Amino acid sequence: MMSESMTGLKRSCRCAEVTEAQVGQELTLMGWVQKSRNKGGLIFTDLRDRSGIIQIIFEEKDCGSECFAKAERIKSEFTIAVTGTVALRSGTSEVNSAVNESLKTGTIEVRATSLRILSESEVPPFPVEENSKTREDLRLKYRYLDLRRPDLQRNIMTRSRVTTLVRQFMSEEGFLEIETPTLIKSTPEGARDYLVPSRVHPGSFYALPQSPQLLKQLLMCSGFDRYFQIARCYRDEDLRADRQPEFTQIDMEMSFVDVEDVLEVNERLLKKLFKEICDFDIELPIRRMTWQEAMDRYGSDKPDLRFGMELKNVSDVVKGCEFAVFQNALSSGGSVRGINARGQAGMPRKKIDALVEYAKGFGAKGLAYLAVQEDGSYKCSFSKFMKDEELKALVAAMDGEPGDLLLFAADKNSVVYDVLGNLRLELARKLELLRKDDFQFLWVTEFPLLEYSEEEGRFVAKHHPFTMPMEEDLSLLDTAPGAVRAKAYDIVLNGTELGGGSVRIHQSDIQEKMFQVLGFTEERAKEQFGFLLDAFQYGVPPHAGLAYGLDRVVMLMVGADSIRDVIAFPKVKDASCMLMEAPAEVEKRQLDELGIAVVDHTEE
Repeated sequence: MMSESMTGLKRSCRCAEVTEAQVGQELTLMGWVQKSRNKGGLIFTDLRDRSGIIQIIFEEKDCGSECFAKAERIKSEFTIAVTGTVALRSGTSEVNSAVNESLKTGTIEVRATSLRILSESEVPPFPVEENSKTREDLRLKYRYLDLRRPDLQRNIMTRSRVTTLVRQFMSEEGFLEIETPTLIKSTPEGARDYLVPSRVHPGSFYALPQSPQLLKQLLMCSGFDRYFQIARCYRDEDLRADRQPEFTQIDMEMSFVDVEDVLEVNERLLKKLFKEICDFDIELPIRRMTWQEAMDRYGSDKPDLRFGMELKNVSDVVKGCEFAVFQNALSSGGSVRGINARGQAGMPRKKIDALVEYAKGFGAKGLAYLAVQEDGSYKCSFSKFMKDEELKALVAAMDGEPGDLLLFAADKNSVVYDVLGNLRLELARKLELLRKDDFQFLWVTEFPLLEYSEEEGRFVAKHHPFTMPMEEDLSLLDTAPGAVRAKAYDIVLNGTELGGGSVRIHQSDIQEKMFQVLGFTEERAKEQFGFLLDAFQYGVPPHAGLAYGLDRVVMLMVGADSIRDVIAFPKVKDASCMLMEAPAEVEKRQLDELGIAVVDHTEE
């Protein structure tokens, strides 16, 4: 059957925008057929567009024999235009459909008078339906069909609303939206860059920006005072559920400010966004916690506060016991810490063993456990190495009560934090403690300025080389650089880092000292960051900023499990696009123009 033109037709409104107030009116709707049911003399068709679904009734006496015959041929995903009259659904009779309370348009229908089939559809490779059970690789291959699903369309529309609200708020706060380039110089401190070869400058490369960091600092040097951008960023790194090779930041920078100024304006931005999108009232000021406190209490610098199960340091309690696992950890400068899984003393040994295996994935050699039975006795994996009074003291230190399961890790602090921090999250998942509509925000502050890289044999910046140390720690840059705290801050929601930022260094002597600690020679610093350092010679204001991962923000707002569900055309785990089959080989002449030869590394 030939597709028809829409010449002479104009869509009156979207499907779910029709209301009872329009009963009796004639209008024209266009969209996709969700499903069509022929009841013999009556055809019921659900018409769908991005607003939702409305029911269309085809009856030969209303639309004529030619139109009715055409309606008999339409199938799922046909694109059609329908003209008809809005009518109330008439209850529960067999002839007319019952009211559908699950639809926004469930009390009305359109009785068709004409139909045009704008284009036909083959049978889709999977049903276009909410909460699809179709495997993700197939859906991503046909992403244009997947995106017709109402739940995904709501996600993408929510994302659009978020960016609109951000722009409104930032404009009202005096921020200027300024674009920065996406072909920039590679500054290989941090994640791996995506490189773009230059045809005009043979042998030279641009980098795609990991963030607009240096450019927004230059904008502060340029006197723009308050900048923001919905910025595309790129990082060539391994993917996770909340990570993509290309992603979007809500990026901002402010001049003549300190930490409090940045946090205050961002708290009001978050309050506006979550009220408008989720109807959730964020209580201000948002709770704060230093990095050290977060690690000690939750084993993570992005703690999930929706449940307890905090870490307890029991090193002093067990320091005199004969359990070698505990003693070895303590003698090597580590610690013994535990978490209390309340009410889980009856957990079967098989499930405890599964937790032990899970912990090993984060570096644990094993887990020690102690179950406090309902009668007050202990079921313990290390009881033969401890006296009764030592076990009682350990249970007391863990606030243990009958019915509780106590789990312990003993190792160097970094391993203990990682093991128990992840173990508490795994237990929360298994015990179904994580409500997606319970938004628990937290500022994490006073991050370490530096961390030691065993691989490089030097200190590296935990954020970037332009992060300001806390003034009271400046003297430690020479004597104990690992103890220096940064004027850096992350905003965390339900165990996910939404964004982060810092006060920047604007004094040349502190910047020079920072480069020295990082092992930069003066020549290397000039080579990589000369354009910024030159700008800093001409009156740089104190400045600070923050950037959110837009994809992560929207993911948590809509309750999605992956940022792929809030990105129109996402990549998969190996950074490929299944829809366009990218990356792909290019023609030899394109490589020749760039002076590039492809070397086969597969046999190395």
